[in-house]
Amino acid sequence: MQRICVIGGSRYFGKLLVQRLLEAGHLVTVVNRGSAPPPPGAEHLVVDRDDEAALTAVLGDRTFDVVVDQVCYTPVQAASAVRVFGDRTARYVMTSTIEVYDPATAALPPVAPGVPVAEEQVDPAGWRVRPDLPWHDAAYLEAHYAEGKRQAEAVFTREGRFAFASVRSAHVLGGGTQEFTGRLAYYVERVARGEAIAVHREERPTVFIHYAELAGLLHWAATATGFTGPLNACSDGLLDVTGLTAAIAAESGGRAVHRTAAPDEPTGPFSFDRFYAMSNRRAKELGFVFSRTADWLPAAVAEAATAPAIRGVRPCATAPSES
Repeated sequence: MQRICVIGGSRYFGKLLVQRLLEAGHLVTVVNRGSAPPPPGAEHLVVDRDDEAALTAVLGDRTFDVVVDQVCYTPVQAASAVRVFGDRTARYVMTSTIEVYDPATAALPPVAPGVPVAEEQVDPAGWRVRPDLPWHDAAYLEAHYAEGKRQAEAVFTREGRFAFASVRSAHVLGGGTQEFTGRLAYYVERVARGEAIAVHREERPTVFIHYAELAGLLHWAATATGFTGPLNACSDGLLDVTGLTAAIAAESGGRAVHRTAAPDEPTGPFSFDRFYAMSNRRAKELGFVFSRTADWLPAAVAEAATAPAIRGVRPCATAPSES
């Protein structure tokens, strides 16, 4: 039994993580702004993590074996977390994202075509940190989501107040209406209607992970292993958007229709003209066993058929507020 603090944990795979920690007999404290109660059995502390004084006060004299941070998006938030939790925990796990590898968001080393990127592609130990940027501005943060994650990882890595690990999640699918971004439902609706879907002239494959598998990996990272540094989290199997829509059509009986997007025309989520699919080799070497995307995707598609799509979703990997 361990004492575990989950920052966020109000929905989707964060909520499932809390449930699994409780089922395993751990003592769980959930810290969030109170938008939703945690599962029964968890202690709930309602506070805005951006209010450092209030967070320190509400924590009181609590200490933890591990903190799992689901909602850290900026170096400012990371620096605050180091100050607040530096003497309260021995281990800190941050949920990060595949977007840290997106070459459209930073000057990154070139990637060999078709070779999934390893964690070394983005080394937080050497990444420049700019806390002076307008991270408090919601529009700026949305536009610089990947950079905020990279810099947050860098702060935690270099501060050295606790053992730090970051889990870089692939695009998360599954859960039907729990999958609040509506990205899979976006394609399910269009395939059902036979509506033409704008794609790049040359689509590049990416990687996915089921929300329950990600919850399982975070549970493992928090309680069953002591690795540090970044870790890629993705199911086995590369898949581009045309393959995704073909799988949707096969499951739903609809028709996948594609058209090449005009120059500067936005494409849908999971449509990429650059390659940055991840390798999950390190996690496997550490002992985690992944599923294959092809095995769970049909059920995820069936669930998404009942979930409303969110209009105007931005074409990115993992939306902010992953928890």
